[in-house]
Amino acid sequence: MPEPTIIISFLAGIFSFLSPCVLPLIPGFLAYLSGTSLADEGSKARVKIFLNAVAFVFGFSVIFAVLGILLNTVLEAVSYSVQTWLSRIGGMVIILFGLYVLKLIKIPFLEHEHKFAVRQKFSYPYITSFVFGAAFAVGWTPCVGAILGSVFAIAITKPGLGFVLLLSYAIGLGVPFLLVGLFTTQAMKLIRKSQPFLKYFNWVVGMLLLILGVLVFTGKLNIVANLLIPGKIMP
Repeated sequence: MPEPTIIISFLAGIFSFLSPCVLPLIPGFLAYLSGTSLADEGSKARVKIFLNAVAFVFGFSVIFAVLGILLNTVLEAVSYSVQTWLSRIGGMVIILFGLYVLKLIKIPFLEHEHKFAVRQKFSYPYITSFVFGAAFAVGWTPCVGAILGSVFAIAITKPGLGFVLLLSYAIGLGVPFLLVGLFTTQAMKLIRKSQPFLKYFNWVVGMLLLILGVLVFTGKLNIVANLLIPGKIMP
C-alpha cells in the first residue's frame, strides 16, 4: 500500500503542469530551448525537442531531490509531539493556499511574478535546458506556487519522506513535459482544445487544497488511502 502523500505529491506535479499560466507556453518553450520551430515536424526536430525536454526535466528534478534530502536531514530526528504540531501548521498553510487559489484571500509573496530566467544560452543546448529546468524549480509563479508550497507543507509534516515526496512531485511534473516533448504537434492541438476548461482549474485546485489541508491538520490523510483501495480500512 503506497503512502497516500506520495500519490498526492505526484498528482500535485501534474496539476502544476496543467496550470493555466504554464500549460499553453510549454510546447513553444521546449521548441525555443531546442532551437527549432513548432512548425518543424521532421523526426530530427522532434528528437531535439524531446532530448531538451529530458534535460529540462532532469534540471528541476535534481533541485527537488536536493531539497528533499535537506528536508530529510533536518527532520529525521523530530519527535512525535513535534510531528503533531508540524501537521497542524502544515494543514493551516495548505488551507491558506487553497483560499488563495480560490481568490478569497491574498498572499503577498505569491502575488509577485517569480519567473525562471536564464540570461544566455550555453554552447550546448542540453546544458541550457538543464539550467532552465533548475531555474524553473526555484522560480515560483502565482499559478504554481500554491501547489508546490502545499507539497513542501506535506513534506515538513512527514519526517523521513521529504526526498520521496519531492521526487514524486518532480515525476508528476516531468512526465507530461516529456510527453509534450515527444508529441509536440499533437500536444499543441490538445492544449488549444482544452483552453475553455482551464478557467475552472483554479476552482478545482482550490477546493482540493482546502480538503487536503483539513485532512493534514486533523491527521486523517489515510482517508485518501481508504478511497484508493475500497474495502481496506486504514487506521
